[in-house]
Amino acid sequence: MSSEYQYDTYQPSVKKVIENIENVMVGKREVTELSLVALLAGSHVLLEDVPGVGKTMMVRALAKSVGAGFNRIQFTPDLLPSDLTGVSVFNQREMMFEFRKGPLLGNIILADEINRTSPKTQSALLEGMEEGSVTVDGETHILPQPFFVMATQNPIEYEGTYPLPEAQLDRFLLKLKMGYPSPEEELEVLNRTEHGHPIDSIESALEIDELISMQKKVREVFVEQSVKQYIIDIVSRTRHNTSIYLGASPRGSLSLMKAAQAYAFMRNRDYVLPDDIKYLAPYVLSHRVLLKSEAAFEGQQSEQIIKEIVQRVKVPIIREEKVK
Repeated sequence: MSSEYQYDTYQPSVKKVIENIENVMVGKREVTELSLVALLAGSHVLLEDVPGVGKTMMVRALAKSVGAGFNRIQFTPDLLPSDLTGVSVFNQREMMFEFRKGPLLGNIILADEINRTSPKTQSALLEGMEEGSVTVDGETHILPQPFFVMATQNPIEYEGTYPLPEAQLDRFLLKLKMGYPSPEEELEVLNRTEHGHPIDSIESALEIDELISMQKKVREVFVEQSVKQYIIDIVSRTRHNTSIYLGASPRGSLSLMKAAQAYAFMRNRDYVLPDDIKYLAPYVLSHRVLLKSEAAFEGQQSEQIIKEIVQRVKVPIIREEKVK
């Protein structure tokens, strides 16, 4: 699904960040937009795709564009929770324990191949994503702000993997796929990287303080009562669909509203429109539902089912002058 809005409606600061990222990423406008939605909403992204399509470059470019630190964590079966969070080490000179922070205590985190590590280590990441803090030896350490995780998983590699539990999937605001570039886009990638990588030359388009301020403004975006009811109607239908075994939880409703607030803010509006909900619903809800075995056997996809649900729900009529 492509965005229904024109690029020139973006906030100037958001437009600068997108242009910055597009100096590195070719033909990934929608993934860039939606990643920014999650970042501005103070939440996280699950990116499911095959290796080599630019996931790491995407996150590095995003981090550099907002002037934030970047840490990449390669998840493996032998990775321990302490490898993420850090450890307490005894300092013999000071005769006391000191905390040495792990890579999870950063701003922009790429959690690569998250489904290749054990549930115990996954739960350490989950705590950080949900609570904004990690616990080491009984002591709580607050994560720096902003804190954004883009986790990846490989859909074609199942051997030696640990499927993410529903509780963890629910913590990701959006689930995205990058996909292969077109031949023309792939040629442009080759041309741009022939004499060096453009990631080395991009500079920040925002300061961290600006980003934190924008995140606060996102929470002030107005959501009219009928739009809230529209969200509830969509989510409720996932719980009664004949192809769905487990529908979206109330966290799904909250997440859809948060994503819509961030999207409206990016579009330089201080109110949410029903079209924002329609556009975002498949990305927010598809990983929050479980299909019945017969539906999965027939090849049905949760994204398509969510789109069909959205098409059947009556859209509220919002007069823009009422919410301005």
